[in-house]
Amino acid sequence: MKNLWNDDDAEKIVADYAKKGVARDLALRVYTTRLLGGEPRLVLHGGGNTSCKTKATDLVGDEWDVLCVKGSGWDMGVIEPQGLPAVKLGALLKARSLKKLSDEDMVALQRANLIDPSSPNPSVETLLHAFLPHKFVDHTHSTAVLAIVDQDDSEALSKKVFGSRMGFVPYIMPGFELAKAAADVFDADPAVEGLILDKHGIFTFGDDAKQAYDRMIHYVNVAEDFIASHGKPRTEKVALPARLAKPADIAPMLRGAVAVARGEGRFDRMISDFRTSDAIVDFINSARIADYAGRGVSTPDLSIRIKTGPMALPAPDADKIGDYKSVIRQHVETFAKDYRAYFETNDALDDVKRTMLDQMPRLTLVPGLGMFGHGRTLKDAKIASDVGEMWIEAVRGAEAVGNFRPLSKADLFPLEYWSLEQAKLASNKPKPLTGQVVLVTGGAGAIGAATAKLFADNGAHAVVVDLDASRAAEAAKQAGNNSIGIGADITDPVQMRAAFDKAVAVYGGLDILVSNAGAAWEGRIGELDDATLRKSFELNFFAHQSAAQNAVRIMLEQGTGGVLLFNTSKQAINPGPKFGAYGIPKAATLFLSRQFAVDYGAHGIRSNAVNADRIRSGLLTDAMIASRSSARGVSEKEYMSGNLLGQEVTAEDVAQAFLHQALAERTTANVTTVDGGNIAAALR
Repeated sequence: MKNLWNDDDAEKIVADYAKKGVARDLALRVYTTRLLGGEPRLVLHGGGNTSCKTKATDLVGDEWDVLCVKGSGWDMGVIEPQGLPAVKLGALLKARSLKKLSDEDMVALQRANLIDPSSPNPSVETLLHAFLPHKFVDHTHSTAVLAIVDQDDSEALSKKVFGSRMGFVPYIMPGFELAKAAADVFDADPAVEGLILDKHGIFTFGDDAKQAYDRMIHYVNVAEDFIASHGKPRTEKVALPARLAKPADIAPMLRGAVAVARGEGRFDRMISDFRTSDAIVDFINSARIADYAGRGVSTPDLSIRIKTGPMALPAPDADKIGDYKSVIRQHVETFAKDYRAYFETNDALDDVKRTMLDQMPRLTLVPGLGMFGHGRTLKDAKIASDVGEMWIEAVRGAEAVGNFRPLSKADLFPLEYWSLEQAKLASNKPKPLTGQVVLVTGGAGAIGAATAKLFADNGAHAVVVDLDASRAAEAAKQAGNNSIGIGADITDPVQMRAAFDKAVAVYGGLDILVSNAGAAWEGRIGELDDATLRKSFELNFFAHQSAAQNAVRIMLEQGTGGVLLFNTSKQAINPGPKFGAYGIPKAATLFLSRQFAVDYGAHGIRSNAVNADRIRSGLLTDAMIASRSSARGVSEKEYMSGNLLGQEVTAEDVAQAFLHQALAERTTANVTTVDGGNIAAALR
């Protein structure tokens, strides 16, 4: 591992923060924390922590000796000074004399002694940092160090690898007891430059930021060098089918299988992130991969990301892909059954009342292909994949020098169901569409963009499809929530299929289709040329059929239902003069929506339509408004607000109707009118 300390960079950050009133110690603490946090083999997504002992002034001007320690929720790779809240050191040091201190009281003690009461909660390992006398303390979950400590003979191997310059602390759950034990190990030999925590990670310390950081990199390299020079090759590989299925072939099956059933056809869906590389596939192709996965996580901190460990599937045979859905579901059921047994066995050991978390895996290993991270959001799914890569690093190293033996699941349970973590999870409330994926055609137009944004605001990841790729990308950016834009001519079945395949590749599947794209041609029907009418049918009917077919294909593979939503226009109900080329295919699309409701309702797939009128958009342009108002013999203002409410209807109003239909779990074959009130267009 490369040492990234650079004197010029260090001095620059000191100078930059000095202009903001940040002292040198804290500025350098930020600098080396970022160096550590930017290396995934050391720290992942909120893991690890660092500290420095310095002085700080409170709101009334009193100066205190403080510990600036990483705050809960901060990512070391992008930390700022406010991510290292200052805690009065004296009170923390006094706590060492206590015989016991509950986790809740520990948090209360730390918060009560914050210099700034609005700061985030200090790290759960704050007391460990405080009890060590050094000015700077660094803590990471180095994969190389984990390879050494995830062994049956971890203490003996650690002494062999690191010698007497590193202390060894037997596994204790993070908190007060671990802090006292670590301090006792240091006191027994104050010459050590760091501590190896069994099944957990590594601490290094020093008199300045550079010394603590240098020691971290040095001892990580000691571990890496030992693995490289003493590692034994693992050559046994699983037998792969002659023709492997593709990730896209199994992603919807897997995504459906890991959705959490809430009863009565309701599901909490997951997003899936597929990850692969030569290194990933080489490891996952091991004949022992299911055994490795069953042993657990490489460090207990990962339990909040991938639960008790990954799930391993057999390699998918492309020639037997029809059978693979049941194979996936059998493995998921086994994983869930094992997880329930894990919970029930360990929960019964005390009188604490706990609520079992969902039983679904968060990381799935597929020989020959790679791995899928699962999460309620794309961010969470990608985090699970990141964790998976580092789990592979740690297990590969552990197996190279011995046998991967991480923390037992009995010892893991108190951490996964730790009251402090439970409180965090309880505060994370999902939105109505969290975990769902929506594809919107005509997504860069006024109605499409408004719909994509509203659905994203309510938790969905949006796939914005439009003929103009740059406008699709911009609409996705405006929608937010890691949405994506795709350029496609939806009258081309190949391009339509590619758009849905992209949704599967990025998110693992699809839950909602908003088939919205359309365009209008004018002319009296008896004088309309055949080519124009056929062109209108291609976009205003057949493209809707193609989109719905692609959506249903994916939804059936998932087996968790879904929603088809069609923009049919009031022309489907109340035709206007010289507008038959548009209204006739729209009328067909209205009945198409009902046919999908009839044919797929038994699969939990709902199909509804929105009957909108006079919405300013790419279809109803200023020129079109002038033309239509002229055809009806009214002013443009009267045309746009010519309804019972006397108010113009907007794209956002239509988006609200689509959202309502998406959330109306017991509504199908419905048509929602959004036109401000037009009796002639009302359904009878």
